[in-house]
Amino acid sequence: MTKKLLLSIVVMLLALPVDAQEKKQSFFKRVDSLLTKRYRRGNIDTAYVIRPETKWTVSARLNFSGSMIESEGIDNGEHFRSEIKADYKSTVSLAVSYMGLTLSAALNPAKLLGKYHDYELNISSYGKRFGFDFSYQNAKNFSGWRETDGIGREDLPEDQLSVKTLNANAFYNFNHRRFSYPAAFSQSYIQQRSAGSFQLAVSAMGQNGKFRGDSELDFKITNIGIGAGYGYNFVPTKKWLFHISALPTFIVYSNTSLTLDGDRIPLKYHFPEVIITGRAAIVRQLKKRFVGLSMVYTFTNNGDEDNLALHNIKWRARAFFGFRL
Repeated sequence: MTKKLLLSIVVMLLALPVDAQEKKQSFFKRVDSLLTKRYRRGNIDTAYVIRPETKWTVSARLNFSGSMIESEGIDNGEHFRSEIKADYKSTVSLAVSYMGLTLSAALNPAKLLGKYHDYELNISSYGKRFGFDFSYQNAKNFSGWRETDGIGREDLPEDQLSVKTLNANAFYNFNHRRFSYPAAFSQSYIQQRSAGSFQLAVSAMGQNGKFRGDSELDFKITNIGIGAGYGYNFVPTKKWLFHISALPTFIVYSNTSLTLDGDRIPLKYHFPEVIITGRAAIVRQLKKRFVGLSMVYTFTNNGDEDNLALHNIKWRARAFFGFRL
């Protein structure tokens, strides 16, 4: 039915009168002209940053992500440490861009085969001045270990811990005329010369978890941080781009609730409590083609090791290849 519908639309367009076809072509030309002006304009220093000469960009991506929760503290006078990890997630995606407007689709082979049962959503936007990363994960396949002085290490089996986690980071880039995040992460710009920039950032982290084993643990964590950082694009030649940036934000609002077997456990504020977002990328330009790797890493620290401290780690990595038309 879809093929017949498309064929009918094509026949109808071809059968339009000459004046109707001219109006249709004129409309598309006006749209293309507006998009071109929007795409080419911008207050940038073209000695450092330029737009690609072509309008179309097609890229294939292989994405990986993981998360880990570490804890450390004192339990009944004994020092303990624990580490639990969720199942890794991998997806294959294809993206098509036309002058900055992108349409993409992703496929998770493990999900289709029934080997991955968690849910994860990642959204990123990298502009000249502003950008953000948003990540939500609902994970139930955590496993790991706990080590206590005098007792030793014990394994923590799967299906006992379920955690919902949200991580968000937004930033403002001061030197947007010469330093480009999109050149490293979306390839909608090309970095011509090395440049860096100071940035302001706001971060947020929310988590809701339940542990059902020999004991019952429920916890809720909400953090908001404000800070500043620095990003740098190193261009040794016009064919290579190396990016690194760090955005540490100090937690200015924290609301935490932990309950173990019905008893509330205090998680005291201990300076410095931080949310740190780090990014790195390598891009290789090959005429109208490009290939590269990128990564986003988030670390959140709450509490005090002399009582109870929690470390949340979330990372996403991407390998990509694309070409411009």
